[in-house]
Amino acid sequence: MNQGQVIIYQSEDGSFEIDVRLKDEMVWLTQKQISDLFGAERSVVTKHINNVFRTGELEKTAVCAKFAHTATDGKTYQTNHYNLDVIIAVGYRVNARRGTRFRIWATSVLKDHLVNGYTLNQKRLAEKGTSELQEVLSLLSSTLETHGLVNDEGRAVLEIVSTYAATWNLLLQYDEDQLALPTEPDTDGVVPDPAGARAAIASLKADLLHKGEATELFGQERGEGLAAILGAVGQSFDGHDLYPGVALKAAHLLYFVIKDHPFSDGNKRIGAFLFLLFLRKNRLRVQRRFSNNALVALTLLIAASDPGQKDVLVRLITHLISGE
Repeated sequence: MNQGQVIIYQSEDGSFEIDVRLKDEMVWLTQKQISDLFGAERSVVTKHINNVFRTGELEKTAVCAKFAHTATDGKTYQTNHYNLDVIIAVGYRVNARRGTRFRIWATSVLKDHLVNGYTLNQKRLAEKGTSELQEVLSLLSSTLETHGLVNDEGRAVLEIVSTYAATWNLLLQYDEDQLALPTEPDTDGVVPDPAGARAAIASLKADLLHKGEATELFGQERGEGLAAILGAVGQSFDGHDLYPGVALKAAHLLYFVIKDHPFSDGNKRIGAFLFLLFLRKNRLRVQRRFSNNALVALTLLIAASDPGQKDVLVRLITHLISGE
């Protein structure tokens, strides 16, 4: 029977260390180890574990398992081990500070174990397609969520990762010069003129000012940057659009507004606003694919990106819009 992998956890001050078992993408400790970890009497730990099960906070069969454990007498026994959920529950009751430190360490180990212990190579993808990739990403996402490793921003990134598993395979193809742009809708999309865009931005600004979420600097143009971006997105050559299709235009509109800073303040918010407005006016509804947090995460990703990553990001956005 596979007993899992054993790694060592050492306290911050180096005063003690324990062997931690990793099995089924989970951290496991014996009752004695939990007692040592938190510096609590074993009877106290027993009481807290029993209360956790008695109150229904955790289901015993889901968080308790028997593994072989070598005792001080050199003999091996089948001993109850408790997973990270139990460890955290006890830790918050007896010593919140040490419980928090162990939780941070354990979740970082879980993340490394999941990410580094599973190689997503081209051969595996070619053999099994994106279904296995989706399973891995879902496992990673749910594990990090369950154990509180991610904040709201991280949760938004996980949402994109889990939802668009097929897209990461498409980006792999892109890295190997095999990714084609997705099939576009029949219409090329109507790019708003500067006057229409300014009117919409003015409405957005008025609403944000009313809520106290903007200042007078919000939406103030720097030269003719907005007009130049709209012109670039809608430009054509020899009767053909430079950026054919609604999705490709929308992706460039979002990218240019965020990266070119045509406004004194509010470039990210205005970029996201014009992006959604453009898609809606061209009858391309993708709200279900772009929750508020997901759009925030995508916007911040663009803002923090290197200019050399533009093509990758544009293709990513285009695939997210098209759903292909």
